[in-house]
Amino acid sequence: MRAVRRPEVRLPELVAYDGGELEPEGDYDGLEFTDADWGRQSARGARFMDCAVRRCGLDETVLSRARFIDSVLSGVRGIGTDLSGASLRDVEVADARLGGAQLHGAVLERVVVRGGKIDFPNLRGAKLRDVAFEGCVLVEADFAGATLERVTFDDCTLARVDFSEVRMKDVDLRGAAAVDIARGIDRLSGAVISATQLMDLAPAFAAQTGVRVE
Repeated sequence: MRAVRRPEVRLPELVAYDGGELEPEGDYDGLEFTDADWGRQSARGARFMDCAVRRCGLDETVLSRARFIDSVLSGVRGIGTDLSGASLRDVEVADARLGGAQLHGAVLERVVVRGGKIDFPNLRGAKLRDVAFEGCVLVEADFAGATLERVTFDDCTLARVDFSEVRMKDVDLRGAAAVDIARGIDRLSGAVISATQLMDLAPAFAAQTGVRVE
């Protein structure tokens, strides 16, 4: 297994943002956003570089095709956040509480997702490279058709995850606290699991191959 290359985010001295609502194609550099309500705002195609986003509300916020580079997102929360086609590179995400986040077609590279809970994230067709999930809960995460390379899930709970048509390389599930695979049990080639996880997943493997256990 090749080790995950983790982000090294070193934020400069930040300036508090006081520019009002976000703007599509906006360019945000070296800014700190704190306790802002971005509900239903649109920053489609915007670029956030060397930024900190702390405890901001993202209900139905449109961030499709946005780029987050060398940035930190901490305590963000929201329902229906649109991050489709977004790019996150060298980013730390901490204690996020998101529901129904749209990340299909997104690209995540050198990203750490630490703590928090993400319900029903749509990661269909996404590309994850050097991504570390740590101590978080993912409920019914949809990775269908995604590409995962050097991805770890340490101390995470994966509930009813969908790995249909996923392509994996150097994916480490051994550290996960719980792994419940709803679909795509046959797509674990390229992943490593523990002996205990193998026993837990045995019924799903048997069902996939048509073996009846009595």
